[in-house]
This record gives sequence, structure tokens and C-alpha cells, in this order.
Amino acid sequence: MVLTFLNPVEILKQLNLTKEMTAADLGCGSGGWVIPLAQILSEGIVYAVDIQESALSALSSKAAIANLQNIKKILANIEKNTLPLGENLCDLVLMTNLLFQLEDKKSAFAQAHRILKPGAMLLVVDWQENAKMGPPAQHRVSDSVAQKMAEQNGFALQKKLDAGAYHYALLFYKT
Repeated sequence: MVLTFLNPVEILKQLNLTKEMTAADLGCGSGGWVIPLAQILSEGIVYAVDIQESALSALSSKAAIANLQNIKKILANIEKNTLPLGENLCDLVLMTNLLFQLEDKKSAFAQAHRILKPGAMLLVVDWQENAKMGPPAQHRVSDSVAQKMAEQNGFALQKKLDAGAYHYALLFYKT
């Protein structure tokens, strides 16, 4: 399957998710991934985590329109270890279009590791180094650097997923 631009639904379909899973989207923004994820995890919970209240407010509107009741919004700074979720809670953590925005990337991986159940999945999606659009090149994190950071923080690469012409997608599991 070749995607031209990032399509959360198509990527999520590749993860073999079940409807009762618990997930967290770290740096969820206004919900581009949270909404389709909450639809798939119809009997589970999706924790939508962001540092910006305005993003979470926009997400609330989208969730209401989609009639989704399984989204729990959390205002937190994952770089400051303020994520109020328990250990070994989630079956899946998403970090999408997040790494290029963070100064303390290690903290984000550490928080993901802490809240994931043993053997659970971490999906990292971010901008390709040489994409012709996206954030400034000096802020991007290559897939090889993202993989190394994940591995240094207790994750093992399971597979690479097709994420279109501008992004990469790496699926890890917690070791």
C-alpha cells in the first residue's frame, strides 16, 4: 500500500487493534489521530494528552460531533514528567508529529515506556528528513535517530509501516 500523504486511519488499520484496548496519544493536538483511534477502540479508552488547552478544546468539539464518549483529555507536559497516568496502563501509545517539537525527547520515550503494559505497542510517526514540506529540517528527527532513541528507552522495533511520501512510521513494542 502506498500512501501519498499521512492517513491515520490506514496506519491504524495495520496495528491489529481490538475495540477494548486502552491507548494514549501524547501530543495529540486537535485530534487527528485521537478521533479515528477512539472509533476503533469503541469499548476502550483513549487518553488525549497535550500541553495546549486550545488543542484539547478543539478535540472536545470534534469528539462531540462524532459522538465519542471514550476520550479522556489530559492537559500535561510530557517533557516535565507531569503525565498523570499510571504505570502499565496502555496497550498502545502514539507519538505522531511530536518528536520534532520536543526539546527533551528522552522524557517523552520514558513517559511512553512507563504507561505502556509489558509487550505493548508504541507507534512513532514523524516527518521524513528530506520531505519537501513540513517543519524546518533542523528540527526533524530521522527515522534512524528515532529508532535509536526508542531502543535506548526500552523499546524494540517490530516493523516499519508505510506512512506516505512525507512521513515515516515505526512500530515498537515495550521490552
